[in-house]
Amino acid sequence: MSTTTAAGAGPGVGDQAPAFSMEASGGRTVALADMKGKAFVLYFYPKADTPGCTKEACGFNETLAAFEAAGITIIGVSRDPVKKLDAFAEKYGLTFPLASDADGSVTEAYGVWVEKTLYGKTHMGIERSTYLIDAQGKVAAVWRKVKVDGHVDAVMEKARSL
Repeated sequence: MSTTTAAGAGPGVGDQAPAFSMEASGGRTVALADMKGKAFVLYFYPKADTPGCTKEACGFNETLAAFEAAGITIIGVSRDPVKKLDAFAEKYGLTFPLASDADGSVTEAYGVWVEKTLYGKTHMGIERSTYLIDAQGKVAAVWRKVKVDGHVDAVMEKARSL
């Protein structure tokens, strides 16, 4: 898909979360329909096994027990193929699902597939973003253009308020 999505587009707080169903690491499938009645974090990252994405994934993994105690499931999403996600999960001991948005429909629906500039060249890519979805399937919080440092703690703080 080559559709350009304006930065900041996508669902906002109070909106119904766009439906999704994706293959994920560990032979799993993640789908909005399966999350009915459960709150969850859907975080989007550019590319598995890169420094920032690794730090973010490990941060969520390190606090997974606290999220689970608060009744929150964590799901990471990139456009990487499942094989690469399995290798990433195995390398860092990541136990939550890493979903493959292979066709790009989910990253586009959530407005995180955006034009980016790197070294003066523009290209399309995933804007590091996080959505906190409540048990009713509504967006409870959105973080766009995420900076990794301190992000997991900010999400945890908001998740505890659900």
